[in-house]
Order: sequence, then C-alpha cells, then structure tokens
Amino acid sequence: MPPKRDYYEVLGVSRNATQDEIKSAYRRLAMKYHPDRNPGNKEAEEKFKEAAEAYEVLSNEEKRRRYDQFGHEGMRATDFRDFTNVSDIFSAFSDIFGGAFGRSIFDDFFGETSTRTAAGRQQAAAQGSDLKVRLRLTLEEIAVGAEKKLKIKKWKVCPTCGGTGARGSRGKTVCPVCHGTGETRHVSRSVFGQFVSVTSCSNCGGEGYVISDPCPTCGGEGRIQGEDTVKVTIPAGVSDGNYLTLRGQGNAGRRGGPSGDLIVIVEEEKHPYFIRHGDDILYELLISFTEAALGAEVEVPTLTGRARLKIDPGTQSGKILRMRDKGIPHLNSYGRGDQLIRIHVLTPTKLTSRDKELLKELDKSDTMKLSDRERISYAQKSAANKMKDTTS
Repeated sequence: MPPKRDYYEVLGVSRNATQDEIKSAYRRLAMKYHPDRNPGNKEAEEKFKEAAEAYEVLSNEEKRRRYDQFGHEGMRATDFRDFTNVSDIFSAFSDIFGGAFGRSIFDDFFGETSTRTAAGRQQAAAQGSDLKVRLRLTLEEIAVGAEKKLKIKKWKVCPTCGGTGARGSRGKTVCPVCHGTGETRHVSRSVFGQFVSVTSCSNCGGEGYVISDPCPTCGGEGRIQGEDTVKVTIPAGVSDGNYLTLRGQGNAGRRGGPSGDLIVIVEEEKHPYFIRHGDDILYELLISFTEAALGAEVEVPTLTGRARLKIDPGTQSGKILRMRDKGIPHLNSYGRGDQLIRIHVLTPTKLTSRDKELLKELDKSDTMKLSDRERISYAQKSAANKMKDTTS
C-alpha cells in the first residue's frame, strides 16, 4: 500500500493556511472529483476520499496540531474514520455541502431528484456530545503504562424505550410536514434558472417523525442521565497533554442518535525528585568531598526501584553520569531514554579542630594546590561551554 500523501499537499495549501483557505481548497477538489462528474472513475473517487480525509484532519484544530507535530503517525490515536462510500463523506462534511443529514449540493447541481422516503432514508438523529476527562499519572505509571477505570457521568440510552423516545411502536408517527424525509425543499425561479434550497424540517428537527406518545422514563429524549465505568489503557511513554479518544463512549444522542466520544487527556504529576527532559529523567545527587576525591559506590532511586552507581575518584561537581535505558520508553518507537545523574559535591561547613588540622596538612600536598594557569584554564572552558549552550 503506497504511503499517504501530505495532507497540505493533497489540498494544495501551505502549512500556515487559514481555515477559510482549507475549506475553499477542499470545496474545489470535491467539485472536481465528485463521482457524479466522474462516473466509474476509480481514480477520481480515491482522490475525492483523499481530499475528504485531509480536510477532516486539517479543519479540526486539535487534529491539525497533532498532525503538524507527528505527521500521519500521530493520526493513529485519533482513530480516523473509514469512509465506505460517498454518502458517508457527505454526512461528515455537511458544514460545506449543506442539506439535512449531510446531503450534498450536488444532488441539485447535477439535476438529480430526491426520492427518499421515511422508510428508505437515514434519520437525522443528533449525535451525542463528546466528553473530556483529565487523567493524572505519576512518572512511574508513565514509565510502565497504566490501566485505569474511570467513572463517567453522562447521557445513556434509555433502557425503557431503547433510545426511540416513544412509549411503544405506535408512540411515534411520520412528520406531517416533511412526510418522513426530514427536509423541506423550496424551489425558486429566476432568469438564471431554477434554484432549489433544502433545509431541515423545523417541525420534526430533521428526524422525519414526531413523538406522539413519549416514553415515561425519558420523556421522549431517548436517553437518561447515568454513570458508566470505562476502562482505559494508557501506553508507556505518554507526556502531559497527550490524549486518547475512545469512540462511542461519550454522551448518547437524542432518540437513537450515535454516541459521542470520550477524550482522555493525560496530566503528568510532578515528581518529588525526578525532572523529566523528553524521555530522559534527571536526578540531582549530592556526594561528600571524600566520596568525590576517593570514589565511591552509592545507591540511587530509579523509576523501577533502586540501583547501585559507581562514582569514579576525582569526580567533579556538575559532572553528569548516564544510566542507560533507565528513563521513559519512547512512545512511537522502540527503546527508552536514560537516567541522568548530576553530581553535586558538598563542601563541609562545620569542622572540628581535628578536621581543620587534617585539611591544612592535606593542603600542603602538591596534588591539592591549584596554579593560576589551572584556574584560568577552568574559567576559559566554563565560558566556552556557556557560549556553546546559548548558541545551540
């Protein structure tokens, strides 16, 4: 299967294009490759679907941000819908093509007439709204992944009527205004020709039927307020602000409408002593003057327990040691980050008389004395490193 083309390339817009430019570009491509204009042309149909997929992502600020950051790989978490036919595409982009239930302007543009009936058309039951919840995770949970159970208050399908909103099979009747189509059509003529405008029926709200005997439990809504327990699996390596989309776990729609989605947003709790840098973690280690001079083996915490760390003799304050593969797993690839240990040498402040005598004796040693050349060399190296950090 060939790799997907860049969505901006598909629509022919720049990466900083406005929403109006994106919508205009998609409208133009949809008109060009619409199946009614290209009957039996599989290539045109594929380009039509490709443009629809690109628009579905780039017209949504959250999906566009994720696509800009991660590309097509980042779209896997959004569970992009799989369009099976042209009607599905129109249903998803009714904001551009207009008409009830995603009917496109092409029905009238190419002279087609509507023969839909109450039995044959898809009802315009409103989709339930999405829900957003924030899930707090510790750095230890992020390092290994987590499985959580969330209690969600939401609209649920009414158990009495099964979501229809009616007391029984005779509780709803065909709308007398639109005769079950859910649409009203107005035809006007001018010197330029005939114009047909299609709007959602105001009497039934586009559903094609009216409730004559509402369900006593939900009052005709087809849904009730309730609570659900949802299990969510968080992969290892997520970051603060990452989110998962659970399709169909949001609020139930009115009178049989599809449910919205549940969006779980990750919040990373601050760790008491680890600092995260991407997939690496930093730990500040304080050692004594003698441990730095003579070397030592100390025990340090990691995300999965405690580990032994060797300190070489002569280790300087500020030196960073690296513990391989002790950091955060990479979210979209193999491997994991490292644990960085920054050394801080403690200078003693409370000395006994004996301590002072020993230090004075030690100071007489040639190995402990610093020459002016050594001091200047150290200053030059420090300045060069700081300059490198500011320019990189």
